[in-house]
Amino acid sequence: MIRKVAVIGGSAGSIKVVKAILEQLVIPPHSAVMVCLHRLQTDTSSGLRDVLQYSTTIPIVEPQDREAIQGGHIYLAPANYHLVVELDLCFTLSSSPLVQYSRPSIDVLFLSASEVFQENMVGILLTGANKDGAFGMKLIRESGGLTIVQEPSECFIDTMPRAAMHLTAIDHILTSKEIGNWLNSYFQEIKP
Repeated sequence: MIRKVAVIGGSAGSIKVVKAILEQLVIPPHSAVMVCLHRLQTDTSSGLRDVLQYSTTIPIVEPQDREAIQGGHIYLAPANYHLVVELDLCFTLSSSPLVQYSRPSIDVLFLSASEVFQENMVGILLTGANKDGAFGMKLIRESGGLTIVQEPSECFIDTMPRAAMHLTAIDHILTSKEIGNWLNSYFQEIKP
């Protein structure tokens, strides 16, 4: 049973940040992490998954269509597909039009996750050069979830976190090191 979820989105410069977060991360069996990074549509190899997997022993999966979400896993949005969380706790992969010039889109993942997990989730938006993810962060907050952006002064390009900060209240503004520590504490707190 999945009780807590973190969704992480990023673009330009975000691979290094995600790796730093994953190096610290411990995911208990009742939690899962979903990651959406902007990537080339032609990147059909598992190269990005392999690069991230070097940073953690937690299994990183590029899910197939209708794959069930399992606790203790990290899910990476595949190239050229939107990753959508469904009410039955499965993923669907969509080739619908680009959102904010991107597929996979951070907003699509954040929106669908917020509808399913509501107050039992945190959205994390990292460095990036467009506004993808800002609307999703607003919806996460409106659904009762928590919001975190990477400290803009630490970002390779700060457009993405600043867009979210402009659109909605953000609960925490943290460095990449602080995000990993915060997530570990968050996953250990289970509501009665």
